[in-house]
Amino acid sequence: MHVSSFFVAACFAMQAAYGATVSYAGNLASPEDASAAITVNMAIAGSLDLQTWGFGGGINAASTVILAGGFDPFVGVFAGTGPTALFIDGTSDVLSNYSSFEGCPPAGLVDIGGAVCGDVYMSLPLAAGTYTVLLTDGLYIPAAVFEINGMLGDGFFDFTGGAFQTCNGSDCVTDTANWALDITTPQIEESVPEPAGWWLCGMGLIGLSAASRRRPLTGIKSTKLNG
Repeated sequence: MHVSSFFVAACFAMQAAYGATVSYAGNLASPEDASAAITVNMAIAGSLDLQTWGFGGGINAASTVILAGGFDPFVGVFAGTGPTALFIDGTSDVLSNYSSFEGCPPAGLVDIGGAVCGDVYMSLPLAAGTYTVLLTDGLYIPAAVFEINGMLGDGFFDFTGGAFQTCNGSDCVTDTANWALDITTPQIEESVPEPAGWWLCGMGLIGLSAASRRRPLTGIKSTKLNG
């Protein structure tokens, strides 16, 4: 049983590819809702790329049209999961490390007394491991941003005033609760076997199938974002 399972896995692994981009979208219950926490597993070291679309709109990696009008977000990355996840980096348009127009394009601009970019693009070089990507309103900022060795469970500073709103000087607009985020992880390209290699896999599977029919069955056992 163990040999045949391993052989099947090995054959199919030769055509596997991992990583690439996953698109997420949703809405927050309120500006003080930090529920958009996404666990990301990095199989190998490389770049974790994040692009939001909810504020200015655009076409995400899933080829879905995202309408403009959502809130301008804070996006942060934490090592690990749950309250003890350690803050690595993050930004929103009210923080000093925000680079205006960095995420726009590809996301669009919004006219608020002039063209305004509120979407975020981040690219972080990370080791293999498990991370939490946190998305909140741009004015609902994790306390970890301002701490040394800050953690996800350290709470938030709420500057929202209880409303989704984006201002450019004295000009302000009311945003919706909608958000959209693309997360891109490193991709592992596995070698694809030559046709002869697949023929050998097929012959091996036929042999294993015949052998399994000759073996009596003795029993069946099934096994089966904040935190």
